[in-house]
Amino acid sequence: MVRSCWRPSAVDDGPRRGGETSGQVDGLLWYKDFGQHAWGKFSMAAVQANSVIEDQSQLESGPLCGTKSGLGTFVGVYDGHGGPEASRYVNENLFRNLKRIAAEHRCMSESVIKKAYLATEESFLSVVKKQWQSKPQIASAGTCCLVGIICNGLLYTANVGDSRVVLGKLERETKEVTAIQLSAEHNACIESVREELRSLHPHDSKIVVLRHQVWRVKGLIQVSRSIGDAYLKNAEFNREPLPLKYRLPEPFLKPILIPEPEVSVIKLRPEDQFLIFASDGLWEHLSNHDAVDIVNNYPRKGIARKLIEAALQAAAKKREVRYTDLRIIEPGVRRHFHDDITVVVLFLNPSLLKNGSSPRKSQFSLKPSF
Repeated sequence: MVRSCWRPSAVDDGPRRGGETSGQVDGLLWYKDFGQHAWGKFSMAAVQANSVIEDQSQLESGPLCGTKSGLGTFVGVYDGHGGPEASRYVNENLFRNLKRIAAEHRCMSESVIKKAYLATEESFLSVVKKQWQSKPQIASAGTCCLVGIICNGLLYTANVGDSRVVLGKLERETKEVTAIQLSAEHNACIESVREELRSLHPHDSKIVVLRHQVWRVKGLIQVSRSIGDAYLKNAEFNREPLPLKYRLPEPFLKPILIPEPEVSVIKLRPEDQFLIFASDGLWEHLSNHDAVDIVNNYPRKGIARKLIEAALQAAAKKREVRYTDLRIIEPGVRRHFHDDITVVVLFLNPSLLKNGSSPRKSQFSLKPSF
């Protein structure tokens, strides 16, 4: 079960076409240790566990809404399930849709973000419909979708699914950095999510089912919101040729999962030190407090890699294997030890936040490439 699969390191930190920058690859790990975004510095990393990686992510810095004051930073973390198709599609289309809609409205807003999510959902479902007969499995592909946008000194956070963003905030009186979770999660293991599902489906006694000590929507999936998962949104896909394991025994008249994100907006302040965006593969092994402590107490360069290393150390300990052994387990088998993990850490420049200064004109697009 355990054999070496770590490919030789590939070093590539130079510019790419269109102003893009790339990271480095070390076997199943991709990372960009340090870089400059519009509102400060960043560190980014991802590690593969599935046979085909289902996590996708991006970091975009530059114009966001077609105005001179619209320079900003966009982070997207897309944790796919049921295959990589939905997360890949969102990675290619959500930011494009957001920029288009923001330019039409000449601003960034909660409404703009929600419209971008729904436009991406609709276009992906149209792809599913076109490919349904030749590739029925695509109807079971879905993705969580966590987005953070910093524009005009405001942080917009939008989420469907169970990825998470945590703020590291300096407490002036104690000089400690505390962890503040900014995103709401949509996982059936959370009681309030189960209550929401039951209120939306009052006549379905099996809308959430406890199986093997895990709550699942219809006994199939943990998240209650997603992009994709067409088989749980449109009854026309709940039949052959969809594989039997995904099919529900009874028809449904309304979508079981929804794509609408929960969006929050806060004004960033000088005491806001950094933001940690990550898929649930990280949070399965690290608490908010643990993650913030690591970022606060270690050098900034390579801190996203450090968080992934800490999560893998914890995963190895839980399964009673050595960390060095875990590192050489091949993808697919590796999934029995941990999930795909994506981490983006944004450090925030306090002088920009304090003085209301314009962000730096740093323009690039960065996406992990395995």
